[in-house]
Amino acid sequence: MRRRHDPFHHQDGDLERFRFRLGFAAVAVLAAFAVLFARFVWLQVVQHDYYTTRAEGNRISLVPVTPNRGVIVDRNGVVLARNYSAFTLEITPSRVHDLEATIDAVSELIEVQAKDRKRFKKLMEESKNFESIPIRTRLTDKEVATFAANRFRFPGVEVKARLFRQYPLGDIGSHALGYIGRVNDRDLETIAKAEQEANYKGTDHFGKTGLEQKYEFHLHGQTGYEEVEVDAGGRAVRSLSRTPPVPGNNLMLTLDVKLQQITEQAFGERRGALVAIEPETGGILALVSTPTFDPNLFVDGIRSDDWDAYNNDPDKPMINRAIYGAYPPGSTFKPFMALAALETGKRTPQQTISDPGFYNFGGHQFRDDKKGGHGSVDMYKSIVHSCDTYYYMLANDMGIDNIANFMGQMGLGQRTGIDIEGESEGVLPSPAWKKKRFKKPEQQKWYAGETISIGIGQGYNAYTPLQLALATATLANDGVMFRPHIVKYVTDSKSGEKTMVEPAPIRHVPLKQQNIDVIKKAMIGVNKEGTGARAFAGAEYESAGKTGTAQVYSLKGEKYEAGKVKERMRDHALFIAFAPADKPKIALAVLVENGGFGAQSAAPIARMVFDYYLLGKLPKGAAPEDEKALEAEE
Repeated sequence: MRRRHDPFHHQDGDLERFRFRLGFAAVAVLAAFAVLFARFVWLQVVQHDYYTTRAEGNRISLVPVTPNRGVIVDRNGVVLARNYSAFTLEITPSRVHDLEATIDAVSELIEVQAKDRKRFKKLMEESKNFESIPIRTRLTDKEVATFAANRFRFPGVEVKARLFRQYPLGDIGSHALGYIGRVNDRDLETIAKAEQEANYKGTDHFGKTGLEQKYEFHLHGQTGYEEVEVDAGGRAVRSLSRTPPVPGNNLMLTLDVKLQQITEQAFGERRGALVAIEPETGGILALVSTPTFDPNLFVDGIRSDDWDAYNNDPDKPMINRAIYGAYPPGSTFKPFMALAALETGKRTPQQTISDPGFYNFGGHQFRDDKKGGHGSVDMYKSIVHSCDTYYYMLANDMGIDNIANFMGQMGLGQRTGIDIEGESEGVLPSPAWKKKRFKKPEQQKWYAGETISIGIGQGYNAYTPLQLALATATLANDGVMFRPHIVKYVTDSKSGEKTMVEPAPIRHVPLKQQNIDVIKKAMIGVNKEGTGARAFAGAEYESAGKTGTAQVYSLKGEKYEAGKVKERMRDHALFIAFAPADKPKIALAVLVENGGFGAQSAAPIARMVFDYYLLGKLPKGAAPEDEKALEAEE
């Protein structure tokens, strides 16, 4: 018998399935809402601070505000480096579609010369693509107004107000001051090493040489920040807050810029260097290297033609001869040789030698500069009349080790620690130095004949004018040696507090006072009756000095005649001195490259320096307008 079909049974099954599906859907919806709620809680509660910061970051931009760089003045308050504000026309390469076409279009409104384009390309190679780069600097008010009216045509091009470094006295003291230039990769490494990255945001310039480089982190100051609200396109809408920058610290120097100017003028067109030191403090009164250069040319990025002119100049104006150039000291070495002889007991002041005009050693004849010799010579006469034969004999008697040990105590052949970079070590010859200097065994051997030339300041001897000036100042100061420095004190821009650069004694050379007095007396004699007498005739003060002439190339037995030798092969002229002799206020070393005799070329420059510094006398022919210009800067 067939079972009867029950329609209600199927309806119950469908209802159950529907309920199951509905329940499942409800659970799924609730689960989805739970996930959404959890996500909501995560974003709005747990991550609230994070996303608030990001939102504010999108809305608010932090714009660095570059600080005003510190001012540099000389010991009398004359401004040597300062700042001024000017407008620049700048391009951000990453925001410009066709760079050349944009520059061409801009040049129809504002003059853009070929030199500006060259400098722009050079700066673009050194900069990051998103940085704005100046195409024109120091815009006139008319040029600013002209571009402002056409600003909409040039996306990525804008006028900015920037601070510019200025050196009001131009090339005076340029090697001491140095210059600033645009930040490059090497500068960035220096900044990172000093952990100053945050403080250099927005900074375009960095000290490259001289005091600008050495005191960069003092002069730079603290970068400020401005909170700016921006729209979706990144354009500034309004300023929200501002943290002002802190200006850089100011420097007061030991330099006397009037003395510096007079000295540079005294050199004229000649190449050379002079360093003048205050013996009792180590303060540098003048640091001259000629020829000089104009540091103003480097501030915006030096033009290629100006750089080529400096770089290809045979006179090498960018080299700081005062601290980097190493030269044979010539006869300026003799007072220190004589002092070494007294200290080691190799000579007494009264002991004499007979000078026939030459000294024979090892089959070679070392000639004196005076034909026929100086006759009977004691220590006083050896210095006053610069007798070579006396020092040939003395060098042989002392030996190279005694010479090297003593000269090292006087600071020769070693860096002085002056507060600018680029100082040369020079060469203090010794057997140990020669082994280190040369690779071949036959070159490393020290020969006794080499010591003979060392005695008169020739041979391997090579010292910087700064080292000679420091040794002279140490002698003048009775053996107390102070570290040479150019900065007198640093002034805090916020508090006005002055941090003095205290005189720091390097060492007290153990010298007997009676021996010092013997050498000083002889050096006074040089300027009264010896090789420096003509230059110091009629001086109103008593000074002590020593002339020197250093060979540039070997004569190979031939007689030296300056008129028959090419200018750059002529002897160097040197002079060391201090004054007043009884209580020295100034000590110096002068070098005139290829200047011939020290008495003729170098000593007169020293006389001008002493006359001005001690008496306030201007040299004959000094331009009065230069004096007025300096007074106006005070």
